[in-house]
Amino acid sequence: MLDTTTYSQLETLCETMTGKSFLVVTGAGISTASGIPDYRDKDGVRRGKQPMMYQEFVGNPAARQRYWARAMLGWPRIRAAQANAAHRALAALQVENAISGLITQNVDALHSQAGSQDVIELHGSLHRVLCLDCQQRSERADIQEQMLEQNPYLLGVDAKQAPDGDTLLDPAFETGFKVPRCPHCEGDRLKPDVVFFGENVAPQTAAKATSSVEQGKACWWSARH
Repeated sequence: MLDTTTYSQLETLCETMTGKSFLVVTGAGISTASGIPDYRDKDGVRRGKQPMMYQEFVGNPAARQRYWARAMLGWPRIRAAQANAAHRALAALQVENAISGLITQNVDALHSQAGSQDVIELHGSLHRVLCLDCQQRSERADIQEQMLEQNPYLLGVDAKQAPDGDTLLDPAFETGFKVPRCPHCEGDRLKPDVVFFGENVAPQTAAKATSSVEQGKACWWSARH
């Protein structure tokens, strides 16, 4: 059961939202109930290893090999994750026009799975893969199939799940891993279609998010006056 304080907070939230439309911004916390870990524990301590930086990924073939070996093992959990009650509640609020927009920092696509429309994925989606050479995008599921065929030695290897589809894999398993190739140009510089640490958000995505924020401000202003 919810305690008195939580009930009071919910009551205040309902009163605040009545007759108004709000912009919603979500982060990693909304997806933890779906089995996707975030970067910090309840005490704010970072989980696992330091995330890979963009420049390292782009400029170092060994870094890409390490990333994809771990990501191949982490993908099944991302693919199998199901939207939870919070995702579904936001989708329902959107149907009722109670929210003016939805921006998420998450890369799991669970808001879309729940039925939310026009979600601004600020940091991209793990369900897509971008070729850094030809700029074509591919479905992550197709790239996964390619990696499984090329690296059968990793089948059955148990690796602890980390944030954003990563795993904590013994480095010995990374040696000899065959990185995936682009289905369009055969290049080997494939990158998940997400914003890495040290990388900028795409200008068009940033502009769309800024516009959504400004519209949200306008909705809030008109609701108050």
